[in-house]
Amino acid sequence: MLGIILLNIIKIAFLLGFLIFIHECGHFFIAKLFKVKVLEFAIGFGPTILSKQGKETKYELRLIPLGGFVNMLGEEKRTDEEGAYNKASIPKRMGILVAGGLVNVIFGLLVFFILVATASSSYISTKIESLKENYAAEAAGIQIGDKVLKINDKRIRLKSDIDDYMENYNGEELNVKIKRNDEIINILLYPTEEQNKTIGVYFGTVGDASTKIQSIYASGPAEEAGLKAGDVIKTVDGIYVDNDVNKAIEAIQKSEEDEIVLTIDRDNAEKTINVKPQVVKQYYLGVVFETSEKNFGNRMYYAFWQTVDFSVSIIDNLKEMFAGKVKADQLMGPIGISEVVTKTRSFDQFIYILALISLSLGVTNLLPFPPLDGGKVVLLIIEAIRRKPMSENAEYTIQMIGFFLLIGLSIFVTYNDILRIIF
Repeated sequence: MLGIILLNIIKIAFLLGFLIFIHECGHFFIAKLFKVKVLEFAIGFGPTILSKQGKETKYELRLIPLGGFVNMLGEEKRTDEEGAYNKASIPKRMGILVAGGLVNVIFGLLVFFILVATASSSYISTKIESLKENYAAEAAGIQIGDKVLKINDKRIRLKSDIDDYMENYNGEELNVKIKRNDEIINILLYPTEEQNKTIGVYFGTVGDASTKIQSIYASGPAEEAGLKAGDVIKTVDGIYVDNDVNKAIEAIQKSEEDEIVLTIDRDNAEKTINVKPQVVKQYYLGVVFETSEKNFGNRMYYAFWQTVDFSVSIIDNLKEMFAGKVKADQLMGPIGISEVVTKTRSFDQFIYILALISLSLGVTNLLPFPPLDGGKVVLLIIEAIRRKPMSENAEYTIQMIGFFLLIGLSIFVTYNDILRIIF
């Protein structure tokens, strides 16, 4: 047990410390490139553990690995000294500011690309291997060996492109462009509709997924019935699901009752909750795709496009957050991240989480909100438009307001992380 605890501590400290380190290195090296003096380079906050004074820069390792900073001459208090940050041109200052976030983004994408390119799992092509009976594709005349090129003029590069299209299908007739031998054919069809039941819970995908509910979808059946994140589903309509997500989902799908009776474990106490499932419509073409050969070209192809999808998904999640589709209590902070890290059971899982958090950290840091780097860039844009810098007092006030709002959000997120873990 002690060994597992120590291993988890090492994993968390390495992940957070390493991502902060490369982030601050981005700021540091671009500042050096632009001849801006860096007075201090610190990883962590709080008491100093290690310290070394270089020719120009003091390097520090501090106790709490939840952040870091690069302190440049003229950054906090403007000065006319040579090498001051405030004396550098606006494009150079912008470059220094965005460098940290860009390093995290580039690192995350590169690691994800390497993971996909070297994966032992199969790559699924868009060439049809078989057809399902009585589904839309078979009825419309699609044949085995056809390759899907486009759907309604949207280029199809991965099977996930088709899955995304079906998930957002709005009932219109689809124009499926396929390649059959050397011929390009357009086939019109309506996807086959299936109705499935959902109770509006998310079990998670990292590590050993269980029937412990990780989060509840807003305004869904589970929330209305009183289910909570942390509840563990034991039985569905009297069927023991053996902590198996697939069994739980299958039992929910097969239930013929208007209300599903769930037995759950909450705080080591058993409870019975009735949930009225929501019937959702899902659409399918009715095809099974071939597995691609694992040659160098295919590895590069699938790694590139899956990496594109990976980065787009991060941006889409941020859009949903700002659109109000993601509740504040669904956000995750350092404690929540630490819990996810401890659940990783293989090197690949750990590296995937490293890439995901690096990309999320980089994108978030570039958001136009003070005191994040993206917010500082906005202030530089204002300075460029005004053709003179904002007063130090005004800039300080804006930064402090943003800082306190960010601290408030961090406390709220940390509180919810703790509740999820405990309950």
